Amino acid sequence: QVRVEESGGGTVQAGGSLRLSCAASGRTISGDRVAWFRQAPGKDREFVAVHWRSGIVRYYYTGDSVKGRFTISTDNAENTVNLQMTRLKPEDTAVYYCAAGRAIGSYYDDSEYDSWGQGTQVTVSL
Repeated sequence: QVRVEESGGGTVQAGGSLRLSCAASGRTISGDRVAWFRQAPGKDREFVAVHWRSGIVRYYYTGDSVKGRFTISTDNAENTVNLQMTRLKPEDTAVYYCAAGRAIGSYYDDSEYDSWGQGTQVTVSL
């Protein structure tokens, strides 16, 4: 089973940028989905972005709420999954979680993921 741990959270001014990283351990993440979810106070957990590979094809998707502002990417060995966040807004403030699971079912459904990090706080100030 893949273990994941996210890092890089912090406080940034509105309009700024922040880069989160998700490190995998226990095995390679090739062939598995690695996703980012977030949860703001009083809100449901929300899909943010996902990456996985099927054969030789790699998939990188982002949720509608962050499309055009957030980008998901991997390093060369696919042992780190990054979330580059730009043009941040106060409504992006949330705890961000990295999750991993097999590439089965809906990628935007948090129930499809078995391994979760502890979360990292992102606060966007005015």
